[in-house]
Amino acid sequence: MPEQSRNVLGEYLGQVGQFVDEHIRVVQFTKFTSAAEIPNRFIEKNVMLRGRVHHITRNGLEVEHIPITFPVISTLQRRWQSDGHLMLRLAGLQMTDEGRIWLREQIKPSHVVWFQPLRRDNSIIDCIVRFKKDGFFSVSLNEEILRNGLGRTVNIEGLNSNPKLYWRLQQKLLKAELNAVKKGKGIWKEPALLEKISSNLRQYNILHIMQNLSSWVQSLRKK
Repeated sequence: MPEQSRNVLGEYLGQVGQFVDEHIRVVQFTKFTSAAEIPNRFIEKNVMLRGRVHHITRNGLEVEHIPITFPVISTLQRRWQSDGHLMLRLAGLQMTDEGRIWLREQIKPSHVVWFQPLRRDNSIIDCIVRFKKDGFFSVSLNEEILRNGLGRTVNIEGLNSNPKLYWRLQQKLLKAELNAVKKGKGIWKEPALLEKISSNLRQYNILHIMQNLSSWVQSLRKK
């Protein structure tokens, strides 16, 4: 091998080694067990993390973080890992009770999801969660809930320093909600014709009763 090629290769390997030295403790060997343990730069850069679902909460998921591992040292790595779960809140939406039921049907314990942290709110992490739909395609859980009319969009917090990402994510969520509105799904479903007729009849009967009562009161006053 020419001397120049060996120098280039050596420099490349040196850079790789330096990168590994700087990140291996954080990425490969660290299992995050609480929101406070996730480095600020992970949240600032919205680094994708992986987790195994343990429980469906009121606002999202309780997951066990799965760090990147090396097969050779996986046994040693497990000895260093502590127990604890991360509380993930689905960013940019307010979920309905029907949405939580749907979530429990779609996401089962032991399912693996990917999550993109956007903000740390005490012990909770606001994030975008992705999962494999039908075992093939990865989709945003946040968008799927809105697309099925099982929640409403709210402002995404924590992206003041990254307006480009904010608008990209917010537009996707609004587009998913608009899709549900157009198709009349979930909370956007229009009442059936019979329900409309029944509602109109009830309103008519109440109004008719009130008119009769008013007429009766006026007739008493005349007496």
